[in-house]
Amino acid sequence: MEYKPVKTFSELAVKSLDDFVYGVAPHPVKAKNGMVIGGGTVYPEVNMTLPPMKIEESTMPEVRKQYEEMFEGILKRAHELHAPGVVLEVELLPETTIVPEWGHEIIKILLDKMKDYEAKSGLKSLVRVTPNDVREMMRPPLMRSGKYLDSILTTFEKCAADGGGAAILSIESTGGKELHDDALVNCDIRKVIFALGVLGIRDMRFLWSHIVQIAQKTGAIPGGDTACGFANTAFALAEQGMIPRVFAAVDRVACVPRSLAAVEMGAVGPDKDCGYEGPYLKAIAGIPISMEGKTAACAHLSNLGNIAACLCDLWSNESVQNVRLLSAYAPVVYTEQLIYDCRLMNEAAADGREYALKMRDWLARSDFKYDPQAYVLRPDIVLEISQELVKEKDAFVATKKAAALAVEVIKRGIAKGELMVSPREKKWLDLMSSQIERIPDDEEKFWHEIQKEADLTKWRPEEYGLKVTK
Repeated sequence: MEYKPVKTFSELAVKSLDDFVYGVAPHPVKAKNGMVIGGGTVYPEVNMTLPPMKIEESTMPEVRKQYEEMFEGILKRAHELHAPGVVLEVELLPETTIVPEWGHEIIKILLDKMKDYEAKSGLKSLVRVTPNDVREMMRPPLMRSGKYLDSILTTFEKCAADGGGAAILSIESTGGKELHDDALVNCDIRKVIFALGVLGIRDMRFLWSHIVQIAQKTGAIPGGDTACGFANTAFALAEQGMIPRVFAAVDRVACVPRSLAAVEMGAVGPDKDCGYEGPYLKAIAGIPISMEGKTAACAHLSNLGNIAACLCDLWSNESVQNVRLLSAYAPVVYTEQLIYDCRLMNEAAADGREYALKMRDWLARSDFKYDPQAYVLRPDIVLEISQELVKEKDAFVATKKAAALAVEVIKRGIAKGELMVSPREKKWLDLMSSQIERIPDDEEKFWHEIQKEADLTKWRPEEYGLKVTK
């Protein structure tokens, strides 16, 4: 079965750089409790997880206790610091996705806490539930059938039941990761583009058709996906010096059509925080976005600490374990940090759009020159590349074009003295450019080429609607 987009984008939702700023999205999302994401206020989105521990039937009482303490601490601190609202994201672990009842219990604990705080203090809050993409636990993965897919969809249904459950539905899907991981290790941009533009797009359309149906049935908000398993893997490898930073930057932009596929299938935002490609989705589709930067240092280091905030509508911390710090438990500490960041951005915007734009530009200028991964997030560059991507009707061709445009923009930034790139990395730009040029525009022809090179024992082409030819 072919899964076709329900909407496409032939022009940008954001027409001008002066309209491209944090806190404001062309198509804001309004929740049932009145909170509006992308309507002028940046809200903190707190992401928390368990400390290292076993999760099984015998430990579930302790698991519930841990989550209850985290939720209480976060909401209490948000109330004490007069936050205008807060979003809590629960990235369910594999065990609490494989057993949907466990994931549902956790969300129910949070919902009860949120209702209590709104009744007592008026604190507005939303929950985003992000089941784990446990399909990859089977090797090679079954992407379109089997017990793991059933667990994911059941978890969504239970957590969003009757419109009274989770407000925002998201996932960090992994379709195409089987090939993308090898492509990253070998810095093979051709296989990266195939993994994202063919496998990733097909899986996103399949998966998000189901997630959107669940959201429509339950009254939940279909938020969005993220390239966490793809460009964020590249991002981490580059930070460790294992692959070039320019390669990771190109990979990030190449992820845009893949992440946009969720929106084409009906997702409305806010997208996931670890999708640093979010600004492109905001430019093209006008959806509100969640971003993470300096406050994600608990999970990973980066050179994108400030620029990541310049277009955000939710400001997140990534996932932090419930461990004790000197002041308080880590989720409470990060709640405070996020609230203060959001307060500053909102105060600047309260003085007028010109001050919000100044804040945006300061955030961008403080980072973009030091790393190509930051450079491709500069607002004017995001609009420039996005304007070219919407000219393409085919998502695979758009993926190839995104990679080529990223290479071109990075080369130009180096030539203009705007971007610092080490001499040993510059050669990779020409190498990637020549490899991209050799990729055919015809998806089937490209598949015929790739299947001769790819290890088909690691993934199942039929799970992506592809037929192996001889």
